[in-house]
Amino acid sequence: FPAGIYILIAVGAVMMFVGFLGCYGAIQESQCLLGTFFTCLVILFACEVAAGIWGFVNKDQIAKDVKQFYDQAFQQALMAESDTSNGKAVVKTFHETLDCCGPDNVIGAVTPLWKEELCPKKESFLKSIIEADTPNCHRKIDELFSGKLYLIGIAAIVVAVIMIFEMILSMVLCCGIRNSSVY
Repeated sequence: FPAGIYILIAVGAVMMFVGFLGCYGAIQESQCLLGTFFTCLVILFACEVAAGIWGFVNKDQIAKDVKQFYDQAFQQALMAESDTSNGKAVVKTFHETLDCCGPDNVIGAVTPLWKEELCPKKESFLKSIIEADTPNCHRKIDELFSGKLYLIGIAAIVVAVIMIFEMILSMVLCCGIRNSSVY
């Protein structure tokens, strides 16, 4: 998964550069920069569509990889001595976001110390009695990739619509600059 982190950093840097191109091109009223901005947006849009299709086709493999990443972080969290370890932070984020506790292959019969330390706290004693069994994170990850896939799809469609508007507006601005230039 470190490769995934580097990919996200690279994508963020590319998006920042493309945003800079569009902003600077609009400020300078440069057709060349706005045309380059439009071309970069088209390429990014195509990449996002391809990544979305790939992700939908390989959702089971992605869910398996996320579970494996969670298991590694969980093992790190159990081995770590300090509260500031990366493994504990990752595991706590998983637990709070998905409202789950622990992997499915853990010694779950005994309530170990890690449950108090890593699992989300219940607001009240009554709620903790009612929800005695917090679901394991493997099941929640599977639910996320199978049951909540439509939410990911909606977010992807919203991003696609925004990018299409960006492309349209950049071309309108580029054409407006060309028609108003008096050189």
